[in-house]
Amino acid sequence: MSTPLVVIRGAGSALVLTQDEGGALPHVVHWGTDLPDAVLGDLAYLTGAPVPHNQPDAPWNISVLPTSGQGWLGTPALEIHRAGGRTAPRWVATLEGGDHDATVRATASDVGLEVVVRYRLDEHGVLTVDTQLTNTAADGEPVDVGALRAVLPLPTRADEVLDLTGRWCLERAPQRRPLTDGTWVRTGRRGRTGHDATLLMAAGTTGFGFRSGEVWATHVAWSGNHEHLVERLPEGAGAHAAVLGGGEALTPGEVRLAPGETYRAPRVVFVHSAEGLDGITRSLVRHQRAQSGYRTTARPLVLNTWEAVYFQTDLDQLRRLADTAATIGVERFVLDDGWFGSRRDDHRGLGDWVVSREVWPEGLAPIVDHVKGLGMEFGLWFEPEMVNLDSDLVRAHPDWVLGPVAGVPLPSRHQHVLDLAKPHAFAHVLEAMSALVAQYGIDFIKWDHNRDLHEAVRTDGSGTDRPAVHAQTSATYRLLDELRRRHPGLEIESCSSGGARVDLGVLERTDRVWTSDCNDALERVAIQRWTGLLVPPERMGTHIGPPTAHTTHRHLDLSLRMLVALGGHAGLEWDITTCSTDELDALRAWSALYRQLRPLLHGGDAVRSDHPDPALVVGGVVAADRSAAVFTVIQAVSGRGVAPGVVPLPGLDAGRRYRVRVRSEAGLPAVIEVHPPAWWDAALGDGIVVSGAALGEVGLALPVLAPAQGFLLHLEGVDA
Repeated sequence: MSTPLVVIRGAGSALVLTQDEGGALPHVVHWGTDLPDAVLGDLAYLTGAPVPHNQPDAPWNISVLPTSGQGWLGTPALEIHRAGGRTAPRWVATLEGGDHDATVRATASDVGLEVVVRYRLDEHGVLTVDTQLTNTAADGEPVDVGALRAVLPLPTRADEVLDLTGRWCLERAPQRRPLTDGTWVRTGRRGRTGHDATLLMAAGTTGFGFRSGEVWATHVAWSGNHEHLVERLPEGAGAHAAVLGGGEALTPGEVRLAPGETYRAPRVVFVHSAEGLDGITRSLVRHQRAQSGYRTTARPLVLNTWEAVYFQTDLDQLRRLADTAATIGVERFVLDDGWFGSRRDDHRGLGDWVVSREVWPEGLAPIVDHVKGLGMEFGLWFEPEMVNLDSDLVRAHPDWVLGPVAGVPLPSRHQHVLDLAKPHAFAHVLEAMSALVAQYGIDFIKWDHNRDLHEAVRTDGSGTDRPAVHAQTSATYRLLDELRRRHPGLEIESCSSGGARVDLGVLERTDRVWTSDCNDALERVAIQRWTGLLVPPERMGTHIGPPTAHTTHRHLDLSLRMLVALGGHAGLEWDITTCSTDELDALRAWSALYRQLRPLLHGGDAVRSDHPDPALVVGGVVAADRSAAVFTVIQAVSGRGVAPGVVPLPGLDAGRRYRVRVRSEAGLPAVIEVHPPAWWDAALGDGIVVSGAALGEVGLALPVLAPAQGFLLHLEGVDA
């Protein structure tokens, strides 16, 4: 007989736990759709595990800390030892919370050890799991921690897995597979989140999509080494079919707990949706927007100088660039790499955070004052965690370079890693950055991190090599936290050779991410669509690049580049002093449209169409009260049919009527047909008024578009 159930609820989801008599570890009875109390009360009886042949002689369930000691022979949640001994604790546990409290706490103790697992399910349906392990022994050998994972059970109907992979300039590419026996594990050992990191690992019912199917998903909120896994054994997982979860990927010896010390594992986030992937995104975005310190001010239109001038930081050219930017409505001007030390290329000077007197004999004041005099904010590029060996910093402090006693690791992008876990190195970077922010009134930092960490070990005071990723990641978080504490108004972007550090750990401390170094709008269609599984539009940097993309050398129309850039925190990365009068006029209209629509673009719920032809990408944002919406329609490549057909617009209020307009300010497509659909010409003018039911259940017949073309639909609710 089990003790009473402990339940926490939020946004239509529920987590139900119970505990067998005798202080055993609690186990999860149900994670998924919420049920009435009267129904939940039956679950302990209905979901009791059977006792199959050739299995343990008593029923067992997946505990909150599953290991082989409780019957689970899959990936263990806990891996520890003391000098090779004490590897199999016998826990005595308590379970507290639930019902009207949104938090459940399970505490388990053994001789010299204590584990605490906290579950919190918020009003948006996001379940966060925080786990910590303490060495409670008074003396003796340290506890070596190999893993401390958070896992939850999955039901049998979850039979497909979706995760993301990628590379530089092609981040967040989806991949799907059946959930079969074995372990599908995605481990990142790059010392940062990684271009190939899966933002979410999702398991769902057959064929689940953006708008349909039941989905269970997880995310490890950590910017260092990490793992996500889904696992199914032939004998199942107690009464359940499989498990989903993850945690920090630790190197042997990386976490050693002396008596009294505690290891706090990175937070692991779980979300359940009965409404497909869009339901997962809705919960995660609302969860982030509700966090303390989340920026709710309008996201300023940005101009970043990198693809405009690269390392050629000529003051007169930058002034002309700023003057032109101000005339088209730019609100934030960001000076990128090359302003400091001997940094005239990427081979030298990195780490010397002193304004170059060679390039800036009067300091940065002339450009800062000019930019602010035009009414724009001023931002500056840093790469605080990296150094070139050819730098004053390394010449003065060669021991600050992260690496083993045997010598520095492999260079990458001509740079190495600064060991921020060294107190003097940390203080040096903090004071240099803080002084510049204070001196020039810097509003925004583009915080870059341009390499993976190879041979990520550090030499401690005794000359012993130690694994470094955990300490380096923690130090980076402390640096971000302290800068924000000193300068509360300072906004920070996480850039990591584009999108290689995108996770909820860094997003707790920054205001946006640079989605990808690829400004090719056609590549960005998919990159931004899948990044948006986790990242709200207002936190996703989306810039108009030059006509010929720097990374792909593909030439694209301004109309597509403008349209795609509206999908996030918009900006430009282009030498707009070279623009024609017509191009500048188009950018002014686009800029005004961005300012008009950004309350909706940055405050609504993301919706994405499950159109069967991947060549046609339809998606957008619907206001939380469904009073308005914006949709982009993009023909990425040639469609498989002659015409795209009638395409529903998801997420609308079926009982409301909407005025539908095509907003030409976002750019108009080349339409390859003599006669567009009947509604097209009217929508280019005052618009058409139609019901949400017709738009959502039937849809619009779309025009035939050339590849790499698209348009923007703006819907506004009208009175009946």
